Amino acid sequence: MTQVPDKPTVDGLEAKWSQRWEADGVYRFDRTATREQVFSIDTPPPTVSGSLHMGHVFSYTHTDNIARYRRMAGDEVFYPMGWDDNGLPTERRVQNYFGVRCDPSLPYNEGFAPPSDGGDPAAVEARGELAISRRNFIELCHVLTATDERAFEELWRQLGLSVDWSMTYATIDERCQRVAQRAFLENLTRGEAYQIEAPSLWDVTFGTAVAQAELEDRERPGAYHRIAFHRMDPQGGRNGPASNSPASSGTVEIETTRPELLAACVALVAHPDDERYQPLFGSTVVTPLFGVEVPVVAHKLAEPEKGTGIAMICTFGDTTDVTWWRELDLPVRAIVDRRGRISADPPPGIDSPAGREAYERLAGCTVGGARIATVELLRDSGELIGEPRPITHAVKFYEKGDRPLEIVSSRQWYIRNGGRDAELRDALIARGSEMTWHPPYMQGRYTNWIEGLSGDWLISRQRYFGVPIPLWYPLDDAGEPVWERPLVPDDRALPAYPNSDVPAGYDESQRGQPGGFVGDLDVMDTWATSSLTPQIACGWSEDPDLWARTYPMDMRPQGHDIIRTWLFSTAVRSHLGHDCAPWKHCALSGWILDPDRKKMSKSKGNVVTPVDLLDTYGADAVRYWAANGRPGTDTAFDEGQMKIGRRLAIKLLNAAKFALTLAGDAAHGDGSRPDEPVGNALDAALLAALADLVRAATDAFEVFDYARALERTEQFFWQFTDDYVELVKGRAYGGQGAEAAADAHRTLTVTLDTLVRLFAPFLPFVTEEIWSWWRDGSVHSASWPNAQDLTALASGNHSGALSVTAAVLSEVRRAKTEAKRSLRVPADHVTVTASAADIALLDLTRSDLTDAGRIGELSLRANGSATRPEVAVVLGDAD
Repeated sequence: MTQVPDKPTVDGLEAKWSQRWEADGVYRFDRTATREQVFSIDTPPPTVSGSLHMGHVFSYTHTDNIARYRRMAGDEVFYPMGWDDNGLPTERRVQNYFGVRCDPSLPYNEGFAPPSDGGDPAAVEARGELAISRRNFIELCHVLTATDERAFEELWRQLGLSVDWSMTYATIDERCQRVAQRAFLENLTRGEAYQIEAPSLWDVTFGTAVAQAELEDRERPGAYHRIAFHRMDPQGGRNGPASNSPASSGTVEIETTRPELLAACVALVAHPDDERYQPLFGSTVVTPLFGVEVPVVAHKLAEPEKGTGIAMICTFGDTTDVTWWRELDLPVRAIVDRRGRISADPPPGIDSPAGREAYERLAGCTVGGARIATVELLRDSGELIGEPRPITHAVKFYEKGDRPLEIVSSRQWYIRNGGRDAELRDALIARGSEMTWHPPYMQGRYTNWIEGLSGDWLISRQRYFGVPIPLWYPLDDAGEPVWERPLVPDDRALPAYPNSDVPAGYDESQRGQPGGFVGDLDVMDTWATSSLTPQIACGWSEDPDLWARTYPMDMRPQGHDIIRTWLFSTAVRSHLGHDCAPWKHCALSGWILDPDRKKMSKSKGNVVTPVDLLDTYGADAVRYWAANGRPGTDTAFDEGQMKIGRRLAIKLLNAAKFALTLAGDAAHGDGSRPDEPVGNALDAALLAALADLVRAATDAFEVFDYARALERTEQFFWQFTDDYVELVKGRAYGGQGAEAAADAHRTLTVTLDTLVRLFAPFLPFVTEEIWSWWRDGSVHSASWPNAQDLTALASGNHSGALSVTAAVLSEVRRAKTEAKRSLRVPADHVTVTASAADIALLDLTRSDLTDAGRIGELSLRANGSATRPEVAVVLGDAD
């Protein structure tokens, strides 16, 4: 029996239906489905480092729209959820929340309890940071991430994500660590992972190397300093000034923003075609202050238009210095250590007393302090030409860091990604063409990133909370590591913890001893685990049956800003490990912008958290706002759209109540497949338009354009309630007889049935509520509407009947409003002049039009030149 509440409401639907869905297993993945029946989604694991924000709600709603559509379209949807809970963001949150600092030199404290004032910033600041061991620190990370994960899941359930909550993972859990270590060891076996001592980008704050994909440029104030280098005469002495020509003068002037690196200078460089400096190539100059003889060399990356056209090469000021150093085979004179300070000992080459005295002024200084001291020394020596010239320039930062990056020499692990291998680079670009991109132009960003790579993927990090690099190294008789012969754990021993586990053939007493072993201290970059989300979710190497049913996956949804990191790194791992693209479709979402059109981010302090909005407007309203954001397009945060979404949900409830209350028990019939076509022209026109809507919404969803599907469905819904329902009310209430009323009831319920299913991916709670009033099971397990069934129901060619009839009714009502009369006032006489085609349609809908407009006499006049109906209204006297 149809059971419609007396006062339907959208309030409380989230708790009611999320519990029912879980209890009934509505979204549970069916492991018996074949690969052809499965639609698998590589769901982004959100970073567990605080709270979710509206950017998360925005993009995850897009994914859920697609998941719900695919499920109704007949696919078995594989939709797991993961939590990205390792790496720097988690460490920083734990440090700030508990007021602790990891000190690896401290012993493990078995009785350590989390600080009781955790989460109280004032109390933490008052007592200061507490130093704890690495193992205690990691335990705190697990405590806090578990709490955050529960909060995240509660919010996702409130939003209505149709995730299978029995299939979750965390990137730091044992299974994920095992998969990540196994994949790394396979990379190592195949020669795709390697370790070298080389210059690497270094974040001083976090004390770790970072990868190229994690960089961002930030505009910072700086200054150009013009400095004089002295040329050497053939007898080995300095030349004095001779002329204004660089080739003939006694000095060579360069401009630099980093004068503090003068002691690290190994050469001067100019473009090989620069005629000003061609005579100098092959000669040498002497560095100011430090008296080190360095060569003048040529390289195509030198910019003749920049500064004086000749630059100093330092080890290392930026990534271009690294390229010059490598390609020109220059020595290393590094002076910046991992703390971001100038090393205590001068580099090779600074041998003169004056040079060593100058260096002592810098030793131990921060980079900023060394810059000030160097400028003072240059000014005193007369080798600073003029005063520093202020500029604003782009400086490279780690995306989560607060201080400019330095380049230091360190031993790190890399995975080959095409940055130094043209053949691999081309193969990875080709993989992009095996995926369908939504929107299509996003593939260009993927290709451009690969083409711009300057090195392989640095995956090791000098941090604590991450997946350990599962290796040990034998120590020689002098106690030095033999890096070239790493000790590898047995697969059955994974996950391996080199800091506490012992390699086969050794015992703990040999740790750190000559002839013994040492464990690798580093962990993997968080992307080195996240790049394996398809392997983790689909059970690679752990669940062969699930793997065969779900991989390669069908869809990767993600933000366009991490194409260079998450998407590309996943493509690398799939190409190297499985010789295929990891998914068929890449669905990219845009950013959420604040009212000033700036990206919302925690670092900018302009994020909006979703909990209050979900409580205020309801999940369907918030989802409505999100679903209006088109694929790949940045969208402004708009609370006004949430209000519209809430009104839409309420209107849908009321329209359903109207239709089902009138239809009564007849609503239980299979309205989507009636036995015979409708006979009323107005009904047929509505159902024909509904069939067109189903085709348009289906086509939009098939190309992942959920926003277009919602837009078309909403437009039709308002036409249905504003036009059709108003026109058919009289007939539906029995004003034209029982048979005519039955036709109206059938059309109302068929339309409601279809609209509820079309809205279901966007408004899952209110549509489930309505469905429960007169249908069994869940609307989210129902089939997607079939346009052919609706076309068969809408017999005859009555297209346009609804629109022209609604237009005439609107004019009649406008006449009453302009006369300041009630809409219930009769219109004694209405004359409509229109084209012959429109008159023929109006003649078919005459009864509904006269009932809705309270029209006494309706005259229809054909006029071949009429482009739109002209309506003349004569109102009656009585209300």
